[in-house]
Amino acid sequence: MIEYRDLRIAILGAGSVGAQVARLLLENRQELSDRVGAGLELVGIAVRDLDAERTADLPRELLTTDARALILGADIVIELIGGLEPAREYLALALNSGADVITANKALLATHGPELFEIAEQVGAQLYYEAAVGGAIPIIRPLRDSLAGDRVHRILGIVNGTTNYILDRMDAEGDSLEEALAAATDLGYAEADPTADIGGYDAAHKAAILASLAFHTTVPLDAVHREGIERITHAQVEGAKAAGYVVKLLAVCERLTDPESGAEGVAARVHPALIPVTHPLAAVRGVNNAVFVEAEAAGPLMFYGAGAGGVQTASAVLGDLVSAARRHVIGGPGITEPTQSEVPVLPITSVVTRYQITLQVADRPGVLATIATLFSDHGVSVEAVQQSVPEGEHAATATLVIGTHRATEAALASTVAALEASDVVAEVTSVLRVEGL
Repeated sequence: MIEYRDLRIAILGAGSVGAQVARLLLENRQELSDRVGAGLELVGIAVRDLDAERTADLPRELLTTDARALILGADIVIELIGGLEPAREYLALALNSGADVITANKALLATHGPELFEIAEQVGAQLYYEAAVGGAIPIIRPLRDSLAGDRVHRILGIVNGTTNYILDRMDAEGDSLEEALAAATDLGYAEADPTADIGGYDAAHKAAILASLAFHTTVPLDAVHREGIERITHAQVEGAKAAGYVVKLLAVCERLTDPESGAEGVAARVHPALIPVTHPLAAVRGVNNAVFVEAEAAGPLMFYGAGAGGVQTASAVLGDLVSAARRHVIGGPGITEPTQSEVPVLPITSVVTRYQITLQVADRPGVLATIATLFSDHGVSVEAVQQSVPEGEHAATATLVIGTHRATEAALASTVAALEASDVVAEVTSVLRVEGL
């Protein structure tokens, strides 16, 4: 028997996710209400255009263009409009009114998260955001709650489905980047302007959120090193395959020791990387996402599933809705964000990693010795060298593929710069980091 009053739910946005959240809430209202112990009443959906085409047939009487009035009459506000403004303004208004807030807006959290969490704490409201990273994959709660008593050392994440589809297609089908991107666009995986995805911006937002949660410190978006996949070539993907690797766009969040001060810090970065085919992340195909967590006590953990999609993301949003509604019924302050520590955020130059460098070099005696000296001069140890010469007796250049041992990013970058300046190197054709070893 439900005795608690009905809870008023407002949804901001009726795009691919918002429309599905509204549909599922309306269709499954009784079952969700039974789980909560209170009625769940969808009081309105704020949209910009009342007549726009939507992915679900929603009652027109629920649609409104007056978002502020809708917010002020709600107990729980679900924000699914995306972007920074007016989303930030609306969420601040909702929290200050005492409403709990649910959002899937990774850009907003990565940019204005501390401000919104502070408002929530001051007024005793709650901010939920499971859908902001990994779509349907439950990763926020495990990091915030289940692993709160553990010490996370490292996170490797495939957190953008569009780029994973593109790289997977390049690997499996032999497509060029342009061909794979066109296929992703035709299937609706890539936006008309794919910059946020292929440029690594979307993944960087998620990396900032994951690092802040995992290491209990604020990792601002501008501290996340970002590289996209724009320069990944068919030749790099084929070369990786021949060497037993796959190319993935990774979000890497890790604890480090500052090589200068010796103090512990954390770092977050997004870039293409080589992953051994034996690593679990290598098997993540298509538009799926996965987050691989290395914790001190729990050991390696992997969270895998659909990283995007209206219905899939709606699953995470509705999970947050049930949690928020239960808080109203049971009472109490709910789950707060972990207390933030003051762990320094280190730059990319402090990261310790491996490189695979492909060079076109002059095919003459003494070249390998010169190359080896350049690596040695910059404190980088060579692990393996593969040399190939084009067919023909009088080839002017040879190809070297050099794998390094672990070294600081600063040392590796300076080595690459020295190689580019060397008169025995015709071209540095590829530089990729190696992760997951």
